[in-house]
Amino acid sequence: MSEQGVWTKVAELDEIPEEGVLGIETDDETPVVLVRSEGEIFAMRDECSHAEVRLSEGEVEDGTIECWLHGSCFDLRSGAPINPPATKPVPTYDVKIDGDDVFVSLDEKNS
Repeated sequence: MSEQGVWTKVAELDEIPEEGVLGIETDDETPVVLVRSEGEIFAMRDECSHAEVRLSEGEVEDGTIECWLHGSCFDLRSGAPINPPATKPVPTYDVKIDGDDVFVSLDEKNS
């Protein structure tokens, strides 16, 4: 995890369900989906790279999130598409936990 960039508080831990998602918008209106999976918190842009719909409406399973519209799955760590129709990754963000607060650095780890 990078310690560079600006960290923005986006949620509290208890707001993110186990093996679930929380869709939020940051102060600069960036859509972010926070995902709790296998005991970790991940953050990525809340927008499928194929159909531009909210990933926060999809299902989480085995370290991936599935787009509800066409079924593309994305790796939570890298944002890489696992299956078609998506072919481009979704930007992912670094996450930092401080007590019960969840912070995200909106510097994209991929693009």
